[in-house]
Amino acid sequence: MTIAMPGVRPLVPHFSSGPCAKRPGWNLQALTDALLGRSHRSKVGKAKLKRAIDLTREILEMPADYRLGIVPASDTGAVEMALWSLLGARPVTVLAWESFGEGWVTDIVKQLKLKDVCVLKADYGDLPNLAAVDPGSDVVFTWNGTTSGVRVPDADWIAADRQGLTICDATSAAFAQPLDWAKLDVVTFSWQKALGGEAAHGMLALSPRAVHRLETYQAPWPLPKLFRMTKGFEGETINTPSMLCVEDYLDALQWAKSIGGLKALMGQADTNARLIARWVERTPWVDFLARDPRVRSNTSVCLKVVDPAITALPATAQATFAKTIAAALEKEGVAYDIASYRDAPPGLRIWCGATVEDNDIEALTAWLDWAFACTKAALPKVA
Repeated sequence: MTIAMPGVRPLVPHFSSGPCAKRPGWNLQALTDALLGRSHRSKVGKAKLKRAIDLTREILEMPADYRLGIVPASDTGAVEMALWSLLGARPVTVLAWESFGEGWVTDIVKQLKLKDVCVLKADYGDLPNLAAVDPGSDVVFTWNGTTSGVRVPDADWIAADRQGLTICDATSAAFAQPLDWAKLDVVTFSWQKALGGEAAHGMLALSPRAVHRLETYQAPWPLPKLFRMTKGFEGETINTPSMLCVEDYLDALQWAKSIGGLKALMGQADTNARLIARWVERTPWVDFLARDPRVRSNTSVCLKVVDPAITALPATAQATFAKTIAAALEKEGVAYDIASYRDAPPGLRIWCGATVEDNDIEALTAWLDWAFACTKAALPKVA
């Protein structure tokens, strides 16, 4: 049986959750002013780095007394620097409800080997009990679970008079969700997520409370050079950045400012996520991995197949079914890299950040229905 293809294709089929789609209209001409073959410590190099930091502050509406720097190894590098440099002074509470949160648990418990650690976990699709967080402890958490599509709804669960630091991995939330800066002491993110920048560079923001910890506490373990943060952290780079990537990030920041800044970025992500939600509501074979609508991500939207004929299959066959849908769409050139993360339950993951246009999301939903129908029709071969 031949199933008719939809008549409209997404103009940009890039729905990966990292690196994410470039900003609308991007082309290589955006990089013509890149400072190639020059030192990042030159006058012009320092000016470009300062411009990137200043624009980031402005667009994210970051408090003036927070320090912000560019660090290596993407968001992961930024989080690792914070964990290894700041933890150990107090008990630690770490929240985990998806792959990256689990990774921070491993670092804290098995690598740093901290003893006074409370791990609050939840299955994919849920949040841990946020009310159980001890305000006397340092708290490590992801704002938006990139691999589960579950985010914290707000920061009301963080005590304003907390004694510990809050260390927030915000890489798929920054530029797309409102961050409550007053409740966040360390915020990390990367260039490759919500603004579609190039990979390998991270950003690390420190509140005055975090800076005070940095200046008054010395971790008892050796710190590699890449992890060492100096008192003059503001605007510093720990190692040599790619000035080509810096130019690309500047282009993304300038685009973000030109469309209306943070409000516009969040609005576009919300619009895209609502389009997916409306499609899910009228589509019986699919549902969100996040059960509670209040905690559903507007960036890394994670879906599961709930058609009874598919859920009756063995787990391995269900995983194959979802991967086959993603492969069919990639083959047609209408959606790239939308299979669920390798550690997550089988399903689909669609990036809905501001660099993705709503017309492409609308076109994609028809193709998702097409790919499901084709894959189900071939079920004996798949299973």
